[in-house]
Amino acid sequence: MNFPIALQLYSVRDDMERDFEGTLKQVKDLGYDGVEFAGLFGLDAQTVRGYCEKYDLVLISAHVPFTDMINDPALLETYAAIGCKFVVIPYLTEEYRPGSPRFQEVIDGARVLGEKAKELGMILAYHNHDFEFTKIDGEYAIDILYRDVPAALLQAEFDTCWVKVGGEDPAAYVRKYNGRVEILHLKDFVGAKTENMYALIGIDEDEKKDTQGKFEFRPVGSGVQNFPEILKAAEECGTKWIVVEQDSPSMGLSPIECAASSIRYLRSIL
Repeated sequence: MNFPIALQLYSVRDDMERDFEGTLKQVKDLGYDGVEFAGLFGLDAQTVRGYCEKYDLVLISAHVPFTDMINDPALLETYAAIGCKFVVIPYLTEEYRPGSPRFQEVIDGARVLGEKAKELGMILAYHNHDFEFTKIDGEYAIDILYRDVPAALLQAEFDTCWVKVGGEDPAAYVRKYNGRVEILHLKDFVGAKTENMYALIGIDEDEKKDTQGKFEFRPVGSGVQNFPEILKAAEECGTKWIVVEQDSPSMGLSPIECAASSIRYLRSIL
């Protein structure tokens, strides 16, 4: 196996806020081949692209909120100008999630955004959490989304942590969507699903104390995931990039130290 490895920069968001260029240099020095953005920290497309080129980091993709893209489709032009190959729907607020009438707006909107991305030379993808593994008339919402929006307009960026938390086997889901998972999120964890779990991804910060010790994100290779099997499935199914993400640091490590631990582990098994 020989995958290029990117870091989802949400993992080091506070570092990026303090020192954008210096953090990109650190990411490169750790051995990452590329990056995936989650916000541009107030910088313009030319500046962001310039820093990535300076440190020889492939800007593979960016997470952009669904409602932001729907309300301002021209926003995609910014990410095309940066050089992103993928633009990714990262997270749905409650009113758009499966079980809500507005989930249909996500399906319809993904078709529209997929066409717009295609016109700009990019590919739209969808990054799941666990709530897409809610069943609607006996079928998972994630499967309805990928059934109703063609692969030509919407790729799958499976988050392996949330697939497992949702009750399914990440490797099996990669195989289920063979050829549709060009980018794959590798994320490790310990513990079990809890009510206030999303506090740890930077939402409802006041609830963070309620989740500590019950569910915890970990550097890749430090939790419960079977990454050799996940990577074998990715290799079989045409995955082009693997992306490390850790929403919240743990084990007494800083965010950048967690990123270092993750890539050390991956290099040891690839």
